[in-house]
Amino acid sequence: MYFPVAGIEVNPFVPPLVAFAISFFTSMGGVSGAFLLLPFQVSILGFSTPAVSSTNQLFNIVAIPSGVYRYLKEGRMVWPLTWLVVIGTLPGVLAGALLRIHYFPDPRNFKFFAGLVLLYLGARLLQDLLFPGRGKEQNRVELRIKEYQAQNKGGALPPVILHRAGLHRIRYEFMGEICEAPSVAILALSLVVGVIGGIYGIGGGAIIAPFFVSVFGLPVHTVAGAALMGTFVTSVAGVLFYQLIAPFYPSLAVAPDWLLGLLFGLGGFCGMYCGARAQKHMPARVIKWLLAAFVLFTAGKYVLEFFLR
Repeated sequence: MYFPVAGIEVNPFVPPLVAFAISFFTSMGGVSGAFLLLPFQVSILGFSTPAVSSTNQLFNIVAIPSGVYRYLKEGRMVWPLTWLVVIGTLPGVLAGALLRIHYFPDPRNFKFFAGLVLLYLGARLLQDLLFPGRGKEQNRVELRIKEYQAQNKGGALPPVILHRAGLHRIRYEFMGEICEAPSVAILALSLVVGVIGGIYGIGGGAIIAPFFVSVFGLPVHTVAGAALMGTFVTSVAGVLFYQLIAPFYPSLAVAPDWLLGLLFGLGGFCGMYCGARAQKHMPARVIKWLLAAFVLFTAGKYVLEFFLR
């Protein structure tokens, strides 16, 4: 099947199957999987114009709602955290889209930039995994989750209990432990993440979810829903923005490949629902290892490509 915007020919069953496999695992850590779909499109399918970024964001729009639904149903959506992510990320995504078109039309350059950021975040996650004493609250939460699931035969986890949501800090309770993070720092981080996500076409979840876990020390079971919801809202804005500015760049493919994005999205929709549903059966440490492996693999690939070519 030929996709005219992407300029590629591929079996129509391949995009949804690949998206399902990726999203199943990444959604457990609050990541849509778009950051792994992009190298697949660029390196395997040969789709490397700026339109690949907007197509990736279209994938987010279709795929994410199923994962968000599961976290909402189980009461693990920390809304104040979610809205801070949206407010901070949204302007950054729009700025990133313009930077992608004007300063990063060459895939080699913009992948190197994203690779350095992901390399740093992957290193932070790895440090947290190898030296777990730094996150005592997270360790206690993980032990409580194991005990709770053993007693309740793998039933749904208790909901998050919000204590405070202000300009200075967000404070909530999960599994009997108090979790908190500075609001201003989250806004600042989200703005930077939005710019990077707009350039790369990932919405920002791949960056912000590991940051919440490794820097702010928040349990991965409580940040996944917020990261996914933030990615969804900013991806909607990103796709609309790319589509609106496309006529101003007639010589460059900017608008998303809607058919290809929808096929990826359908596979991601099923994968995220299954991943979000299975998350409570997966130890948080395993999810962190998966996130670290995905982030470091992608970062290493992009950085090495920059120097080897």
